[in-house]
Amino acid sequence: MVGRKSRIAVMVSGGGTNLQALIDAQGKVLMDGEIVLVIANNAKAYAITRAKEAAIPSKVILKKELGSQDAFEEAILKTLADYQIDLIILAGFMTILSGDFTKRYENRILNVHPSLIPKYCGDGFYGLKVHEAVLAAGESVTGATVHYVNEITDGGQIIMQKEVKVEPGDTPESLQKRVMEQAEWMILPMAAQMVSERLRKEREDECI
Repeated sequence: MVGRKSRIAVMVSGGGTNLQALIDAQGKVLMDGEIVLVIANNAKAYAITRAKEAAIPSKVILKKELGSQDAFEEAILKTLADYQIDLIILAGFMTILSGDFTKRYENRILNVHPSLIPKYCGDGFYGLKVHEAVLAAGESVTGATVHYVNEITDGGQIIMQKEVKVEPGDTPESLQKRVMEQAEWMILPMAAQMVSERLRKEREDECI
């Protein structure tokens, strides 16, 4: 008997282009997982609209309203438990999660980073800053990485990477767009499927 799909929560802060890639991949690339929840830490995030259009429940959890990182993370953990989440995907989620949080979902939190880790990653490397650094260094190749999340920023085990060529005349904005289109939107659903399948098989083995 085929087990149930892995229940996925996607955590977002902004426009949600990676969320959209995951939504579009459901039933195609992403076969063993289903997005059942979107959590945003920004009430104005367009990703919330994307979730609504896809009929996916969303919840806004704001650190400034809760007063501390501990209270913020506890609110997220309670929501994840309420939805029986198996796998968390950080898709442009602009808050660092504590080691206590990540240990509770060890090897069950994914993040996509817009460089070829270990290059241009860690504290301070996010968004356009990554692509600015790539261009300033004169790199001919960049790309994206999907990795597990642990207590070290961008320090978890690498799951998948894809290279993208740096073109003459690139700006940080043009490079960011190409890395998203040619790498992030491709490997994030593939990695989500890989981990969702592993989790499904683990659940099946427990039932034997």
